[in-house]
Amino acid sequence: MTSSRARIVLILFAASLLAAQISGRDFFYSLTYLWAGLLIFSFLWGRFALRGVQIEREARAPRAQVGELFVERFRISNESRLPKLWVETRDASDLPGYRVTAVAVGLGFRGASVAGAHQAVTVTSGLAGGQSRTWLMRTLCTQRGRFRLGPITMSSSDPFGIFPVSREVPVKQHVVVLPMIIPLSGFPLPLGRLPGGEALRQRTHQVTPNASGIRDYAPGDSFSRIHWKSTARRRKLIVKEFELDPLAEIWIVLDGEDDVHVEQPSSEDDDRKRADDELFQLPPSSEEYAVTAGASIAYHFLQRGRAVGLVAYGEMRHVIQPEPGDAQQYRLLESLAVFRARGDLRLENVMKIESPRIPQGATVIMISPSASTKLLASVHNLLHAGRQPVLISLDAETFGGTQSNAAFVDAASRSGIIVRRIQFGDALGSALGSADRKPYVVRAA
Repeated sequence: MTSSRARIVLILFAASLLAAQISGRDFFYSLTYLWAGLLIFSFLWGRFALRGVQIEREARAPRAQVGELFVERFRISNESRLPKLWVETRDASDLPGYRVTAVAVGLGFRGASVAGAHQAVTVTSGLAGGQSRTWLMRTLCTQRGRFRLGPITMSSSDPFGIFPVSREVPVKQHVVVLPMIIPLSGFPLPLGRLPGGEALRQRTHQVTPNASGIRDYAPGDSFSRIHWKSTARRRKLIVKEFELDPLAEIWIVLDGEDDVHVEQPSSEDDDRKRADDELFQLPPSSEEYAVTAGASIAYHFLQRGRAVGLVAYGEMRHVIQPEPGDAQQYRLLESLAVFRARGDLRLENVMKIESPRIPQGATVIMISPSASTKLLASVHNLLHAGRQPVLISLDAETFGGTQSNAAFVDAASRSGIIVRRIQFGDALGSALGSADRKPYVVRAA
């Protein structure tokens, strides 16, 4: 790779050589030797400028969350004996807002950082042979999703910048940014099934809060199912049997139709203000409010030992069967992290497809900005079929749409459906139930 400086030196070398041949003067011969020596010296230096230079990156956790800092530790080392005058690292990670906010400084080391469009540039100078330096990169996560970390391009050159060299370190890691969670101290649920009916129960191989009995140990049973008191009394391995209680199942159904979701255009000043706030503020998007509401509700019930499932038809189909536990929490949050409302199927049609898998007595929490009468009819059909619907209605007009959901919410409430109305700027904790002040941060395992 040659630069404009290399071409200038080559022109000067050729001109000096031509002048020396024509005039025969020693001065031009000396200039010719000078330019030739400079080219050879710079070429050899450039060949070894990145020889032995290695860079490693280590994320503090494989997951982050909207509203918190994603922290990475970088280490650049010179494994050769030759010193490196300077090394520039340019990181092209696609994590929104990616920038350098801290650079390590030590003896013989000076760091400079530049935040560019989707790139972070760090310049390291004075890296001696066998020496290494570390620095931290902190990024405020403002958008959920799955993002790549890298590639990193390392650049250097000779002292005169005549022969620059570069080397790319490929992408090896990704980070999943989970949606924000607002902790709820309460959430309204409909009453259970009418008394006198038979409770529908189903045996399961999963460990649930509902133990139905005991039996002899069978090969393949998990040790966590062993009932130790019965084992000691009978002097043989006895395991617990579990069952799924339809009254304990909670299904969160997210509307992923592209046409019903709206978003207000935000300026750079608004984005900067949200990034500078102590608590991150959600963008004016009905999709982001819907995802945050779904994540908060899922976390609320999973922490109370309930089985929670998910149905979301967006850019992709997300269907997760209800289960309790921390593993289910991360399954739901990771699905919501990559959810995009780019579907073409209306929510009432989604319920026609998925309602057969929802057992009677289960609670169905539907989150949608739609205010159509067909959706309300679908909610009534769920109620008549023995499911317990709850409606989270987002007011599209406050997000930049043209239709208000006031009449829709009033009609649903008068028909006995539990409804929660959400407008842009509402505190989701207060709108959904009641909440603590600060958003909860899911710590990655």
